[in-house]
Amino acid sequence: MKGSELLIKKLKENGTTTIFGYPGGVLLPFYDALCESDIDHILVRHEQAAVHAADGYSRASGKIGVCLATSGPGATNITTGIATAHMDSSPIIALTGQVATNLIGKDVFQEVDTLGITMPISKHNFQPRTMEQIAEYVDKAFYIASTGRPGPVVIDLPNNTLKEDVDIEDIHPDTQTPGYKPTKKGNIKQIKKAIEIINTSQKPIILAGGGVILSNASDELVKFATLTNIPIATTLMGKGSISEDHELSLGMIGMHGIESTNIALTECDCLIAIGCRFSDRSVSNITDYAPNATKIQIDVDPAEIGKTIPIDVPIVGDAKITLNEFIKKVQISNRPTWTKHLMQIKKEKEPKINYDTVPLKPQETIKEIMEAVTPTTIVSTDVGQNQMWMAHYYKTKNPRTFISSGGLGTMGFGLPAAMGAQVAKPEENVLAVVGDGGFQMVSQELATIKENDLPIVTCILNNRYLGMVSQLQKLFNEHVYATKLTETPDFVKLAEAYGICGERVEKPGELRETIQNAFKSREATVIDVTIDSEELLPIVPPGCRLDNMKTDFSDLEEEDND
Repeated sequence: MKGSELLIKKLKENGTTTIFGYPGGVLLPFYDALCESDIDHILVRHEQAAVHAADGYSRASGKIGVCLATSGPGATNITTGIATAHMDSSPIIALTGQVATNLIGKDVFQEVDTLGITMPISKHNFQPRTMEQIAEYVDKAFYIASTGRPGPVVIDLPNNTLKEDVDIEDIHPDTQTPGYKPTKKGNIKQIKKAIEIINTSQKPIILAGGGVILSNASDELVKFATLTNIPIATTLMGKGSISEDHELSLGMIGMHGIESTNIALTECDCLIAIGCRFSDRSVSNITDYAPNATKIQIDVDPAEIGKTIPIDVPIVGDAKITLNEFIKKVQISNRPTWTKHLMQIKKEKEPKINYDTVPLKPQETIKEIMEAVTPTTIVSTDVGQNQMWMAHYYKTKNPRTFISSGGLGTMGFGLPAAMGAQVAKPEENVLAVVGDGGFQMVSQELATIKENDLPIVTCILNNRYLGMVSQLQKLFNEHVYATKLTETPDFVKLAEAYGICGERVEKPGELRETIQNAFKSREATVIDVTIDSEELLPIVPPGCRLDNMKTDFSDLEEEDND
């Protein structure tokens, strides 16, 4: 068979059923083979959407998403999505076309050094220069992407390797990966030491990160917390690791986290961080982070242990396996004074919001979204204020139902990620919550949604601003500059131009019914929601402790009036 047919064969052996892609000249042999296969191909309208869709597919399903782009500009267009997946530890395979091996390095048409470009932003990359290496590298790529700390792997495919013939009986690929042996089981002495600290602590908190979801450890997390009566805070990537309606759930920490959760973190005497990397948005002031706590960190990636915050008890291991060890060894405890204290703070710090206003408060839109969805509805967000409104106020009930770009903060992520999630979970309702800025980066993907009959509901929180940058300028800079979106299209008409239903919501009570009707119809729908452009997010000012959160912006309003 040809190299392209061998590639298809290996992709199928590794469970690939769908590829999100955009063709190009050097990939013509691959598309010939793809046409003859039973792998579905979703033709996106921009390569960046292909990699975000593969990412969304992976996050919603727990499987490896696959995307494809041609050489040169096709490969460079997917680098943002590769970096997004890399920062959030999302397992994807990115296939890129490349010029023939005898032309590499000669600056021929549509040639770039894809290996050099993607090396810093991928977990690993390969460039097979023989048919034998195609078989070897595909198997290795899927193994590396999905084990240890997951991440994106790039396979750069020279054109000639796809065209040449090979006798597959002569191929005996070496799938060994010397030097790559991820540690799954934590050190038993370190686990014992951690258990002793947990058993004697009076004010412990669990901090659950994205690693809990990636290792499918949510059940173990809740079981451990329930046995020990330890409240759980989450990072942005950890949303959904525990139902945010659970009595032990504190909500999200960080720069735009829940005020009461941030206070709890500064008061705790034992912090058990599971699958989180202590990003700057979660920590803020490094020197005063959980200042009274003995810190235990569990992470499958040894490079993350102590990288940002000094750790007292490091445990390198898989979250699910390690939590099962904790469950076996920990004492059943009851800390009523501590949990009651935290719940009292949570009640006292509950924001007082007048929802019945026009223009709509963002908090009202989130409230109506929660009333319209079910616990299994998959929600993706874009990046900016829309993302943080959702992260702050939307209560996620299940893992893999809240999909968002965390580490890279990629505008334009939300809509194509929803496409991937919908392909992965065709029977589920999928809602993309995006801003008017990020939506305009990828609005052409409405054509992809229409062509593939994806019943995605897109909710645009339209405040006519690049809201997050505008907020930061208002609070910390002298001028609000270059953030007002004065000339934006009529999003309802834009949706209709793509043959998709468009709706506009401007008053309280309308959004809930509009979303519910859209879900019932199982037709793609774009909802343009006019929201208050002056509403600001709670924020921890840069460099401040987490418990110094700014939630009252009346002083800013007085300055504006002056």
